Amino acid sequence: MERPDRATPRAALGHTGNGGVMLAGLAAFTLTPMDADGVVDTDHLGRLVARLAASGMDSIGVLGSTGSYMYLSATQRARAVAAAVEAAGSVPVLAGIGALRSSDVMIHLRAAERAGASAALLAPVSYLPLSEADVTALVDSVAAASSIPICLYNNPATTHFTMTEALVTALAAHPQVGAVKNPAPATLAAAKAQIAHLRAQTRDDFVLGYSGDALINTPPKAGADAWYSVIAGALPQLAQDIWAARGDAQRLDTLHAEHAALWALFKAHGGIRVVPHILDLLKLGPAPLPLPVQPLSTDIVAQLDAALDRMKDPA
Repeated sequence: MERPDRATPRAALGHTGNGGVMLAGLAAFTLTPMDADGVVDTDHLGRLVARLAASGMDSIGVLGSTGSYMYLSATQRARAVAAAVEAAGSVPVLAGIGALRSSDVMIHLRAAERAGASAALLAPVSYLPLSEADVTALVDSVAAASSIPICLYNNPATTHFTMTEALVTALAAHPQVGAVKNPAPATLAAAKAQIAHLRAQTRDDFVLGYSGDALINTPPKAGADAWYSVIAGALPQLAQDIWAARGDAQRLDTLHAEHAALWALFKAHGGIRVVPHILDLLKLGPAPLPLPVQPLSTDIVAQLDAALDRMKDPA
């Protein structure tokens, strides 16, 4: 389906070993079921991914922030990507490769490529503060080595590094860098300004994607190319309804407002804590959080249960 104000981007960036990936559209990001020692339950992960693939997602994201990528060893991350690719079938898989050390990023990139991932999600993970020069060097090295498209992951809340519009523009000059996953701006005016600026400064096939489900009614109205969605990983029909309404601002706002209680829980507690409980309530769990992250209290889970009860059947 075309966006209201821009032709569907090419985004299948040639020279990839598996035929490229459409980085635009609706991408569902799943959590990663694991035990207390960080061993991935690949059977459970496969069932979650297969459910999303059957729901008609444009792509599936694995090892994003809600997928707990920073809590997993290289071995477990490789197992997770392989299981996701197998379960996704013909649906493209976007695999997180972020790490503190550039050498580890390369390990994760090579594992994702071997597993058949269609694209790599690259976050500039930091412990010591990173400079723009540091992140530029990281992206330069990964872009030079990658055989699959790269999506820049701009997530200041977890990485503690903000990709400015100028930096995104510079990094997008790499042919191998095909998209950015930005946090959703708080207002429509801010979203319009950012998208207009990035669109004017990047090539036509560069995909402007957004995450931050609690504010996701904003970027689609401004002409975003993609929604990289956590809620789609648990409630795919809700996400598809919202994304399908992107050309109708009133309908989009109405749909979003109907689930204000859910978005409030996302804002207050974060997807990594909320989504496991959604899956439990849908009988798609268990999905324990990676320690030391603690689950929500029983009263918060009750609020979440009530919010789900007000929705239509999400399956």
